[in-house]
Amino acid sequence: MVRRVAVIGAGPSGLVSIKSCLEEGLEPVCFESSDAIGGMWRFKEKPEPGRASIYRSLVVNTSKEMMCFSDFPFPAHFPNYMQSSRLLEYYCLYAEHFQLLPHIRFQTTVLSVKQRPDFSRSGQWEVLTVDREGQEESFVFDGVLVCTGHYTQPALPLGDFPGIATFEGQHFHGWEYKDPDKFRGKRVMVVGIGNSGGDIAVEMSRVAEQTFLSTRKGAWVVSRASDRGMPLDMTKISRIVGFLTEWLPACLVNWLWERTLNQKYDHSMYGLQSQQRVLKQRPLINDDLPCRILLGALVMKPHVREFRGSSVVFEDGTVEDGIDAVVFCTGYKYSFPFLPASLFAPPGQRLALFKHLFPPALQPPTLAVVGLFQASGPIMPIAEMQVRWATRVIAGLNKLPTEETMLKDIECETKRMERRYTAKLAPLQVDYIPYLDSLAAQIGARPSLMGLLLRDPRLGLSVLLGPCTPYQYRLAGPGQWAGARSAILTQWERVEEPLRTRRAPHRPWGPGLALALKVSAAALLLSAAVVYIRGDPPALLRRLCVLPGAWTL
Repeated sequence: MVRRVAVIGAGPSGLVSIKSCLEEGLEPVCFESSDAIGGMWRFKEKPEPGRASIYRSLVVNTSKEMMCFSDFPFPAHFPNYMQSSRLLEYYCLYAEHFQLLPHIRFQTTVLSVKQRPDFSRSGQWEVLTVDREGQEESFVFDGVLVCTGHYTQPALPLGDFPGIATFEGQHFHGWEYKDPDKFRGKRVMVVGIGNSGGDIAVEMSRVAEQTFLSTRKGAWVVSRASDRGMPLDMTKISRIVGFLTEWLPACLVNWLWERTLNQKYDHSMYGLQSQQRVLKQRPLINDDLPCRILLGALVMKPHVREFRGSSVVFEDGTVEDGIDAVVFCTGYKYSFPFLPASLFAPPGQRLALFKHLFPPALQPPTLAVVGLFQASGPIMPIAEMQVRWATRVIAGLNKLPTEETMLKDIECETKRMERRYTAKLAPLQVDYIPYLDSLAAQIGARPSLMGLLLRDPRLGLSVLLGPCTPYQYRLAGPGQWAGARSAILTQWERVEEPLRTRRAPHRPWGPGLALALKVSAAALLLSAAVVYIRGDPPALLRRLCVLPGAWTL
């Protein structure tokens, strides 16, 4: 008998869950509360309660080669960093290519997921849904994959801001923000310096009379473009960089990164300086924020002490008057109201998951929560790998350790992350490549570096020294893709493709000038050495002044 699996949500994680179920011989039924696929990447003019919401101008922080599904590269002509509409187009292409849409029930909301009375034997779940017409329906499933994400419940701690009840202007969470049009000519403040806070502050600063960005701890700001204009994540997220970061002293790695970032702009002088070292927090990815500060359109401020009518008092004692609007970019809290309360554990009813995926007390393990993590890299390759493992567990092809072993693993991993990151980040944080490798090892899809270097040196070196693109996890094991090798070896070609929109003029004098300068420099050094050996310092000085003097002609 074919096992039926409920997939809750038709965002990117839900789509890849449907595909993985089909690959493992499972029968997926996906429930999506809206009328289309895409999840948070489908822009809507008005935010809907219980659903993720994005602003109109949102651009992804990870490049197309790093964030694609592992057996479905982005079309080569797509930009490296894209707006939500283009990303949504990719997900539609993916759903069409793998024929996923017939397995989705749109405008159907899941009300509850409960264990059947014989769960300990059957592992089955009773799923209660309601459609757009209010009709409830009950289903029985052999497995459940929760793919609703954790950007649906805004965290708005107004109690941490004394006097907010007296504030005379408008205040709201960044979840509600769509565009800056209605703030033209106003004095606006953004609270929180995460990626959303940075984006919204920059966009506001282009139309507002004055924009302020308040932060408690500061941030390290990086651009999407790295060396030679290549995508940042493709130059920084690689196995060789990971090895060096792991084995070099943390103080040295921090110093190198911070020195590099401060060479572009002094974070302290710009008011951005973080209280934490660069490796202990996620960087703020923003191309324009320092420039807006340099232009004076955006002013950095410390944490808010209190509100007084339309004035804001900051912790350093400074006051800004006449504030018209405040946008709180204070993060999100995850919520799964349809799941059994028994899955949540204290303190604070936290959802502790083995490998950020399986509730350890659940036997048999026929439910998984996909995407409940924060990573130092793109989200989708991890979510895809989680699903590839989870579907094999539900299908009975892979086994999990005992509950005791899983609980110990969760405790050890939590403590390790608490040493690496700030307390706020630690519970959900994972290290990108090590975590991906650990999941891939569960299903036999982890790439063998030594084997690749021996059998296929060109490919092996690309895997070791190049970016850790998702195709690496389709080279072997279940779900092996015949196009993986080619995708890895041509990944830089797809990076360059959308940039080749104009044939740049060739400068024939460029190489000749470079050669002439090198020859001149070598001749000058040789001549200086000869003069020095002869002991004629005045002549030496005269010769050293030849080249600088030539520039006055």
